Amino acid sequence: MFLSRRGFLRAVAATAVAVPVLGAAAGHAMAADAYDTLRLKWRDLMLGTGFDAAAEPYKTKLSALGTTAATLRSTMNATSGSLWPDLDYADPDPNTDTASYGYSAALGTSYSRLRTLAEAYSQPGTGLTGNAALLTEILAGLDHLHTERYNNTQARYGNWYNWQIGIPQALLDICAFLYDSLGTTRIADYAAAIDHFVPDSAVATYSGTSTGANRVDLCRVIALRGVIAKTPAKIATARDALSPVFPYVTTGDGLYADGSFVQHTVVPYAGSYGSVMLGGLSLLFALLKGSTWEVTDSGRQVIFDSVEKAYAPFLFNGLAMDSVSGRAISREGQSDHSRGHAIIACIALLAQGASAAESARWQSMVKGWIARDYYVPILTDPALGVAAAARLAAVQNGTATAAAEPVGHRLFPGMDRAVHRRAAWAANVSMASGRITYYENGNGENVRGWHTGSGMLYWWGKDFANGQYSDAFWPTVDPYRLPGTTASKKVLADGAGGTWGAALPDVKWVGGASDGTYASVGQYLKGLSSTLVAKKSWFFLDDAIVCLGAGIRGRDATGVESVVENRNLGEAGVHAFTVDGTAQSTALGWNATLTGAKWAQIAGHAGYVFPGGATVKALRTARTGAWSDINSGGTTTPLTRRYLTLWFDHGTDPTDATYHYVLMPGATTTATAARAADTTWVTALANTDNQQGVAVPSLGFTGVNFWFAGTVGTLTTNAPAAVMIRESGGTATICVSDPMRQSATIDVTWNRPVSAVTSKDSTVQTVSTGTSLTLRITPGTLGATHKAVVALA
Repeated sequence: MFLSRRGFLRAVAATAVAVPVLGAAAGHAMAADAYDTLRLKWRDLMLGTGFDAAAEPYKTKLSALGTTAATLRSTMNATSGSLWPDLDYADPDPNTDTASYGYSAALGTSYSRLRTLAEAYSQPGTGLTGNAALLTEILAGLDHLHTERYNNTQARYGNWYNWQIGIPQALLDICAFLYDSLGTTRIADYAAAIDHFVPDSAVATYSGTSTGANRVDLCRVIALRGVIAKTPAKIATARDALSPVFPYVTTGDGLYADGSFVQHTVVPYAGSYGSVMLGGLSLLFALLKGSTWEVTDSGRQVIFDSVEKAYAPFLFNGLAMDSVSGRAISREGQSDHSRGHAIIACIALLAQGASAAESARWQSMVKGWIARDYYVPILTDPALGVAAAARLAAVQNGTATAAAEPVGHRLFPGMDRAVHRRAAWAANVSMASGRITYYENGNGENVRGWHTGSGMLYWWGKDFANGQYSDAFWPTVDPYRLPGTTASKKVLADGAGGTWGAALPDVKWVGGASDGTYASVGQYLKGLSSTLVAKKSWFFLDDAIVCLGAGIRGRDATGVESVVENRNLGEAGVHAFTVDGTAQSTALGWNATLTGAKWAQIAGHAGYVFPGGATVKALRTARTGAWSDINSGGTTTPLTRRYLTLWFDHGTDPTDATYHYVLMPGATTTATAARAADTTWVTALANTDNQQGVAVPSLGFTGVNFWFAGTVGTLTTNAPAAVMIRESGGTATICVSDPMRQSATIDVTWNRPVSAVTSKDSTVQTVSTGTSLTLRITPGTLGATHKAVVALA
């Protein structure tokens, strides 16, 4: 098994958070010049300072590091084409096609292992601290790899990432750890090799593989190469090359004004590439602060703003939502919690260079996440390095007050995502459009993520089910039955649709409208590699999400399903399942067609209401899979988890099938039954291929997704639009968006007496008030929500 394209980077990235104060175990010489000062600062950023190696959690982490290093040391055996027997980097046909990726990855992993050995040598409490024999072996390993492959006479093969980012980052960390033992010849040779593979031209233009997170990674390499070899022009080049990362983008890679983060042009990636970008920037800001090369570009404020706009919205109780982690969800040894912890550690470091107000807010947020992550306690997370743990422990023990999870709704039209938060739960929906891919696979990773963009609805409880997608979910779940999705049962090949997010549905209407508390969200769905089409809507409310589906049809001579739920019950879960007051069997293999069901409830999870009754199917089963099934770098160890699945079976080649259900996270049987009995709580205003909408009078809520112009209830539009109205007392807030992103104006008429428009966005024009209200929305706003507040007559 070899680490993925970002595998070895992420394996060490979690160690990259620490207060830059001297105190690493093996010690280091006093700084002789500005370059030594930066090198020693980087060393401390990587290794950590201010921690007691004999205290927990550091004692356990350092011991584990030593154990890992001892194993690696015992198996290291330099031969032609390898440094470890399981890492053959001698490509018999070296080129840049995917057949060569494994060989370049093996070379990268070899450097990563040497970095682990160097860290074990440099850290206290590893059992190998300052071990002279180990140092000799590390130097011999470096010499071997340099002589055979990573030098300035060689041509790269396989994946560019290994040569330009993974290998040089690991090598430069080693140089920072062992600088005094390397000697001038090695330093010069390594600098020449890095210059060969990562010339300044790698950051000369903001394009190709030099954008977003990749750009920051390249700048990190060039900056550290300048520090280690004492070349000021390199440091300046790296600093200046960061500037193109800062501005907001409207297409392609980077941060969007709405908080979206995209990498690989069409993939939402805040939880993976975005994390790497934030981590790299937080490190470089900290490294260069106070030096001649400090990053002073005012554009860096966009990065500070992204903490609360782009990252925090996708963090819940310490985990990072999988919908923005791309193919990383298929990586064994990672989870939504470990990815979340890495981002939180980055935020803690970035706070050092932020304003006092920002730093105070972020420390409160960090302290809250640390306090709430019961599923994988952050400080003891094995994936979190010593430096990160030390930095986070300082926040935990500091004076900041732990912040609670926020309540509200956030739409991210730049990447077709929505996040809804209530006091007791949070939810997240992932969609796809002509702008955002169904899913990304590449390097043999995430080969069965086909339907993750087909309206997958994730949710977590405040103090339950935080391991829902962490506990071997991805290798064991039925990939055709992801919760919330509508999907064809057509059998798909691994990697169907192409690599790197190549497959995009030919649809525009994906998005919604929100007042920041409630939301109306919709997706025009076209199935991946199938004829399936559907209109899907979600109306996000206080204690529930109302879900509608219409116009569901397909012609693949196979079945189509809409999945209400597919709950991971763990290895031995026997959670009770109740339907209309009757407990169902807890035996594995139980299945049933529930005719006329009004409601159902999974104990300890949620309630599900079917207004007017519905025919749904249910299954309780155990599924077995392995990480290797979804990622070529995963192990073949079989894993088994139990699932309770609930779905609408639309039959073979349906025509205009529909569904309607209400999800109530955390609801008890009593609460679910009561909601089902209240037949006036929600009214479906429309559920057709033309429009979908609901009204919830007790909340003053009306939401309609106009797939086409028309009239639904008291609302009329002259163009496709998402409309949400929230009435409270004598006022109402009207929210409108243009998910199609057309150039024409949108006129919305509400057939309700309105005396005046009391406030409105600059993009909203009042056409008329009185017996009815008509608003005109300015076009060209990238799917954003436009608001107006009115006084009711």
